[in-house]
Amino acid sequence: MFTDGRFARIMGFFIILLSVFLLLAFTSYLLSWKLDSNVLDNNDAGFLTDSSVQVNNWTGKLGAWLAHLFIKRGFGIASYLFLVILLVGGFRLVAGVRILPFSKTLKYSILGLLWLSVMFGFIFRNDPEMIMLGGVFGYESSMWLIGLVGTPGTVLLLVFVLVSFLIIVNLLSFLKKKHEKEIAEEAGEADAVAANVPKEDLYNTREFSLNPVSESFTKEEQKEDDFPVTPVRKAPVSGVELTIEETPTEAAASQKGTVTGGLDTLYDPTLDLPDYKYPTLDLLADYGSDSVPVAKEELEQNKDRIVETLNNYAIRIDKIKATIGPAVTLYEIIPAPGVRISRIKNLEDDIALSLSALGIRIIAPIPGKGTIGIEVPNMKPEIVSIKSMLASDKFRNSTLELPIALGKTISNESYIADLTKMPHILMAGATGQGKSVGLNAILLSLLYKKHPSQVKFVMVDPKKVELTLFSKIERHFLARLPDSEESIITDTRKVVRTLNSLCILMDQRYELLKNAQVRNIKEYNAKFTSRHLNPNEGHHFMPYIVVVVDEFADLILTAGREIENPLTRLAQLARATGIHLVIATQRPSVNIITGTIKANFPARFAYRVISKVDSRTILDSSGADQLVGKGDMLISTGSDLLRVQCAFVDTPEVDKVTEYIGSQRGYPEAFSLPEYYDESDDQEKGDFDPNARDELFEDAARLIVQHQQGSTSLIQRKLKLGYNRAGRIIDQLEAAKIVGPFEGSKAREVLVANEMALEQFLKDLYDK
Repeated sequence: MFTDGRFARIMGFFIILLSVFLLLAFTSYLLSWKLDSNVLDNNDAGFLTDSSVQVNNWTGKLGAWLAHLFIKRGFGIASYLFLVILLVGGFRLVAGVRILPFSKTLKYSILGLLWLSVMFGFIFRNDPEMIMLGGVFGYESSMWLIGLVGTPGTVLLLVFVLVSFLIIVNLLSFLKKKHEKEIAEEAGEADAVAANVPKEDLYNTREFSLNPVSESFTKEEQKEDDFPVTPVRKAPVSGVELTIEETPTEAAASQKGTVTGGLDTLYDPTLDLPDYKYPTLDLLADYGSDSVPVAKEELEQNKDRIVETLNNYAIRIDKIKATIGPAVTLYEIIPAPGVRISRIKNLEDDIALSLSALGIRIIAPIPGKGTIGIEVPNMKPEIVSIKSMLASDKFRNSTLELPIALGKTISNESYIADLTKMPHILMAGATGQGKSVGLNAILLSLLYKKHPSQVKFVMVDPKKVELTLFSKIERHFLARLPDSEESIITDTRKVVRTLNSLCILMDQRYELLKNAQVRNIKEYNAKFTSRHLNPNEGHHFMPYIVVVVDEFADLILTAGREIENPLTRLAQLARATGIHLVIATQRPSVNIITGTIKANFPARFAYRVISKVDSRTILDSSGADQLVGKGDMLISTGSDLLRVQCAFVDTPEVDKVTEYIGSQRGYPEAFSLPEYYDESDDQEKGDFDPNARDELFEDAARLIVQHQQGSTSLIQRKLKLGYNRAGRIIDQLEAAKIVGPFEGSKAREVLVANEMALEQFLKDLYDK
C-alpha cells in the first residue's frame, strides 16, 4: 500500500488540506485565545464530543484544541513551522513538486522551532499575557537555562546558536564558490572566472531535475529526499524496449527552474536536445515468429539425401549434425578417415540436384571446426524483422560505439556489429536482393541507439527515391553543406563538393586530435566530456558522421576520379576522426569496385549476384552466387565469411520512425559541414590586377606564407571572412603567383618561401 503511487498522492492531498486547516486554526486561536483558553485549559480531549461546550475558533472545537495543543502547550507561534514541513511534504507526495528541498526544510524548521520557542519563552517569561508566544516548551526550557547558566548566559547561548547557524550557512556557500574557482583555475579557465564569464558560455553543463514551481537545489539534496516520488512522465533512453524511465539529465532540461552543475561535472552533449525521445518498438511491425521454421521431416529428408549422394561417390561420413537458421540450415558432416575434402567440395552441384534446392553452398572445412558444412535453404524461410533484432538483449545491452543490427546468423543468433570497428562497409548485389533494406536496417539501428548529438548522417541518393524518407530528420541527424537546399544529396556535382568538404572536416579534426594529444575520436570526446579541453581553444564535442551512398556505380560512371579520390582518402584516414562510409552498388564490376576501393573497405556485405565473377569481385571468393536472395547475404570482415539473413525493414516502418523523430523539437538547422570552394568551376580567373585587389590581400598573403598552407578555409577561419570573399582572395593570390593552382582536396602549394621574400615580392608586384 505504501509503495502504491495512488496512495502516496491521496496522502499528499490530505496533508495539504491538513496544513490549510491548521493554518486557519492557529490564526483564529491567536485572535480568540483569551475567550477559548479557559474552556481548553479545563477540559481534555473528551470535550470534543460534548455538545454543550462552545468555542470561538473558525475551525471549531477540533481546530481550537489542536491550536491550543501546539501553541500554548507546545512551542508557541513557532508552531507555524510545522505547516511549512507539511506543505513541502504534501506537494512532494501529490505530484513530485518540490517547493523546497525536504531534507533541509525539515532540519532547518526543527532547529528554528526550538530556537524561536526558547527565545520567545525567555523574552516573555514574566508577562502572563504574552507567555503563550513561546509556549510551555519555550517557557520551561528558558527557565531551566536561567537556572543553569543565569540570564546573561541564556542570552549569550541564544545569540551563539543564531550566529553559529548563520556562519555555517554562509561558510558552506563561500567554500562552494571557492571550490568552483579552484576547479576553473585547474581547467585553464581562471581568466574567464575572473572576468565573470558565465560557465554556460564555456561549457554545456549538466542540469538536475526540478519541477516548474520549485526552487533550486543541489544534487546531494535530491539524494537525501525521504518522500517517494510518482514519476511525472517516462522518457525513452536507449535501452529496455528503447522506452525507459526518465534520467536526471532528461528531467533537468525538460522543466523550469533548473540549476547547472559546476566545472567538476561531466559535459553532456545530449542536453542540447534534452526533451528528445528515442523511437519506440511499437513503430515497427512484427514478421514471422521465433519458432523453428523447419519441420523434423524436412531435416530427415535432407540428411538422407546428403548421405545417399555422398555414398553414390563412395564417400563415407561418420557423423552429421543440423543447425537451423531462419532461412538456411547448416548440415555439419564429419567425413571418415582418408576422405579428401576436395572430393566433397566438387559435389556441390550434385548435392543441389539431389535436394532440388537453389543455393547450396559447401564450406570445406568450416573455420575453427573439424567439420565440413553444407548450407541448404529452408523450404519455408522465416522473415527476420528489425523489431526482433532491436528488442534482443544483445542489442539493448550493447555498449558498442555505433551498434548496427544486421540480422540473424545460420545458428539463429542476432548479429550485432560495431561500425567503428569495421570501419567502412561495401554492400553489393544484384537488383532487388536486399541492399536498400540492409541500408535501412543500419540506419534504424543507429536511430534507435544514438542521440542526435552523437551521430550525423550524410546521405547520397543518385536514384532520388530510396533515402527520401530520411529528409524528415534533417534537423536532428543529417549533415550537409551550408549552401545546400536539399538534405538528401542527389546531384553528382554536390556529391563531389560534399566528399571534399568531409576531407576538410577530417583534416580539421586531426588537428584537434593532435592538439588534444589523443589518437582517435573516442579518446578525444572522453577528454572533452571530462572537461580537460578548453572550448575557447576551438575544442568541441565531435559527433560520429556516417556517409551513406545508395548507388555508388552511378557516381563513378558520371564523375569518375572526382568521386574516387576524396572517397579513397576518407576510407584511408577518416576512421580515427569518426567518419565512416557505407556504400552500396548493384553493379559489382571491376571498373566500379576497383582495387583501391576494395583495399580500404575490409567489411563487405555481398547479396545474391548472378555470376561467380561478381562474387569474387566483392568477396575475393565465390559463394555470393549461391545465395537465395531476399536478404540472404555473406559478410566478410577479414578472412572468414559469415552467412546472415538480413533484418527486414519495410518502407512504412521507416516512415513511422522518421515521422516520430521529425515531429520533435530539433536543432535550428542541419549539421553544417565545412564550406568547400569548387575552384574548378571558377571561370573568372585571370591576370593579377593590383588596383582590383582585396583590402585584405596582403594580410592573407602573409598568413598563407607564414603557415605555408594555401587554402581558402585557412583564410576564412583566421581572418573571419565569408566563404565567397575568401575564395576571391585565394584567386587573387593564385593570379599573383603567391600560391599554386587548385589540387583537389589537398592544400595549394605556397610559392613564396618566407615573409622576407614575400615583402620583396609584394614590392616588386606593385612596382610593375
